Amino acid sequence: MLKCSSTTMRSCSAKWGAALFSENKKQMRRLLQNTNGQILLVSQIVTRHVGSSNASGDAVHRTKKELRKPHQQATNTISREDKFGAKYCMGLVEKYDYENYLSTLLLPKELRPSAFALRAFNVEVSRSVGAQVTEPQIAKMRLKFWYDSIDKCFETDANKSYVKDQPVLRELKRTVGSSKLNKLYLRRMVTARERPPNQAFETMRDLEDYADQTCASLLHLLVQLSGVQDMQVDHAASHLGKAQGITMLLRAIPHAGRQQAVSVPLEVLVRHGVSQERILRSDREDKGVEECIFEVASLANTHLKLTRQLLPQMPRLVRKIFLPAVATDGYLERLRRAHFLLTHPSCVKRDSLLPARLFWKTIFNKY
Repeated sequence: MLKCSSTTMRSCSAKWGAALFSENKKQMRRLLQNTNGQILLVSQIVTRHVGSSNASGDAVHRTKKELRKPHQQATNTISREDKFGAKYCMGLVEKYDYENYLSTLLLPKELRPSAFALRAFNVEVSRSVGAQVTEPQIAKMRLKFWYDSIDKCFETDANKSYVKDQPVLRELKRTVGSSKLNKLYLRRMVTARERPPNQAFETMRDLEDYADQTCASLLHLLVQLSGVQDMQVDHAASHLGKAQGITMLLRAIPHAGRQQAVSVPLEVLVRHGVSQERILRSDREDKGVEECIFEVASLANTHLKLTRQLLPQMPRLVRKIFLPAVATDGYLERLRRAHFLLTHPSCVKRDSLLPARLFWKTIFNKY
């Protein structure tokens, strides 16, 4: 009979035990497979049956976990709702306001969700007036809804109303709760769009006021998000809002219907002897139309230059908020090269170089 040392015996015993454990593991996996196709691991079964001494401790531990489950599920639900609302606002701005979407992406991370919430609210309000031509009553009801929702977002118990069910309002409520925003600017964004679509601007001052109430109000809110309080910053935001608003009205003329009034003020049309029909036709050889568009575009360019003259006095964060000036300047330059023909392909299609120019301006802290 062969004699084995104690070391050899321990090695043989370990190998035999490992082989037996592996074989038992395979068998237990086959035996413990349930009807749903789920397999209980051997390690879990062993842990559950380690000993009677630990059974009570495990039961208490599992009870604590079960007590924490409802709270964890509620927290996860809230976080999913917040993420959905933020993504919804981003998608809305990307689809309907692509240039400002690119500018907002370059804002600091802490300001981005709130900025997208404000821009999404602006998009929803502007979309509400799209039915004014065919269904003016429906457009009024939509605007009334958004106007009343502003007060709901400023209420402390807004979660009990319909605000929590609307992703844009839910994000706006969160933004209002985390920042001190002026309710007046939000209201102006809504009331300015109550203007009938067939009502023309009489003077250039009326055109400036409309641009100030829509675009400049949004810029003032974005400045308030940053926490900057400066008269020069507010002055620059007002000029940039007017420049951006007037430019957007010019860009909308080729897409306007026959029942809509042209955004060129009546005093400009009378001065050059041009009708609204000639503006809509936008004939390349019509010098009167060119002069009218030139005069309106020059007003927008003047406000843009005044904004850029204040650049040295602007804080670094505010310069990023004013990045929409890049897109405004790009369109006015393309319009100038096209001899103020609104239907020129370069003025109608999307600017493919805008992302690069925005990034370039960000590197040098300009707008």
